[in-house]
Amino acid sequence: MTTPPFNTVAWFQVGSDQPDSVKTFYNGLFGWNFAQDPDQDSGYDLITYPGNEMPAGGLAHVDDASANHAIFYVLVQDVAATLAAAEKQGGKVFLQPMTANNGLVFAELLDTSGNRFGVFSPPPAN
Repeated sequence: MTTPPFNTVAWFQVGSDQPDSVKTFYNGLFGWNFAQDPDQDSGYDLITYPGNEMPAGGLAHVDDASANHAIFYVLVQDVAATLAAAEKQGGKVFLQPMTANNGLVFAELLDTSGNRFGVFSPPPAN
């Protein structure tokens, strides 16, 4: 698997309280395919699409419609350093850094207009 360049949009996430409906919608509209993330117990599906067998996004199962969202994630070398730089530029941390089971680190920010987006760094190489 080739890692995308740093500082580029490398992942997206859709969150829905109606995941089955959303799967049907995006599959019918764009041909996207969904499979449970093997690194998660449940509640998260990986999204692939025709011509790209590697997952490019995820579908988070959320508890209610108030948590529905669509968000992009930028691949960065250092999540903590990126959060500090964003705050210096007038952004705000929305979700503090979290580490996934595989070592991937991610966080979410608000830009100066209040738009939410995420950053992540890849898991350590084995």
